[in-house]
Amino acid sequence: MSISAELHAIGRPLVEAQLAHPTVVGIAKGNLAEPVFRSWLEQDYLFLLDYVRVFSRLAWQAPDGHLGDLVDLAHATFHEELALHRSLSAEFGADLDGAKKGPACVAYTSFLLDSAADYADGLAALYPCMWGYSTLGRVLAENPPAEPRYRAWVDTYAHPGFAELTGRIAVMIDEAVPDLGRAGALFTEGMAHELAFWDVP
Repeated sequence: MSISAELHAIGRPLVEAQLAHPTVVGIAKGNLAEPVFRSWLEQDYLFLLDYVRVFSRLAWQAPDGHLGDLVDLAHATFHEELALHRSLSAEFGADLDGAKKGPACVAYTSFLLDSAADYADGLAALYPCMWGYSTLGRVLAENPPAEPRYRAWVDTYAHPGFAELTGRIAVMIDEAVPDLGRAGALFTEGMAHELAFWDVP
């Protein structure tokens, strides 16, 4: 079994925990209270700005064959994912420019930026976000919410293009051949941050 497949096996019950979280359930049903999603949107916007920095830090260390992959990931996050947040911010009245990081956002971004000091560590640490959201999107798209704003969120993460970007990270992890114990620990810690992030302030 590849290292990325091993991480998927570790992550499946942790994704199930996310699917059962009230914030995710509210998105899935399309009835999440607007103030909750607005707060999540502001926090995730700040998170994604640092996520771009994580990709950029890893790109500096990447083998030539994966430099373009990490540049593409940074570009897609900055220009596509953040564009979704800007679009939704207007509909939910979010203040992206005035938002301040809450404790969960500070803890998660600090973990990712610190982990990105090492190429293999950084890949294992960031993978929960890409793989987790791709999995959430695919599952929620099986019975998508009728509410159009939440449907747009689900469609973004269920899109095949997002799954393709996630798959590129899996390849990079496997080719980096990290120590499975360390990769698993970083991946598990990242998944814990993912779950905590749904407890929006």
